[in-house]
Amino acid sequence: MTKYGKLTTALIAAWFVFAVTASRLDLFRTSPNQPPLPLGLAALTPLVLFLVWFVASAEFRDFTMALNPRVLTWVQSWRIVGFVFLVLAAYGILPKLSALPAGWGDIAIGVTAPLVALKLASPDHRKSFIAWQVLGMADLVTAMTLGPLARVIDPHGIANDAMTVLPLSLIPTFGVPLFMMLHFICIAQVRRWPVRQYSTIGQQLRSHSA
Repeated sequence: MTKYGKLTTALIAAWFVFAVTASRLDLFRTSPNQPPLPLGLAALTPLVLFLVWFVASAEFRDFTMALNPRVLTWVQSWRIVGFVFLVLAAYGILPKLSALPAGWGDIAIGVTAPLVALKLASPDHRKSFIAWQVLGMADLVTAMTLGPLARVIDPHGIANDAMTVLPLSLIPTFGVPLFMMLHFICIAQVRRWPVRQYSTIGQQLRSHSA
């Protein structure tokens, strides 16, 4: 497990460096009239590689299953910085159609992450825990979908060009895929949580109120 910990840390670091370097070289920049294919490819590729590795390697899968779900959920609290989207939309730098849902969604997930990590990351609250993780994933998918669609829906509106250059380009090319992986791991871990049996209704109620 230790080797996978070091390897994963090294890969994440290399991934971050690549995202920064590619952004500085303007590899993700596209004209307002073109779909952001380079940005989309940069966001999807890490997810595909992660899923292939997760399915193909039992050792890597066991490593991810051994990670602490509370810590993985706590990391999502970083998404509270989604308020930046609201500010940029207010100043006309990002289209409101994509920035407002992404911003408020990230804020909601970021604010509730500590509470979910402390109260719901247990077998007694598996359904609520999964529901929150799914909502977090839905927020990310919505943000990545509405970004390109904003220009299509409103051709004369504000372009989403700011998301293709630093520092905002790190969100779709690094932050979104990483947070999506953490959500996926947490949901996968729930499948291995033991199903608790209760001898009395009172015992079950006490467990849920703990």
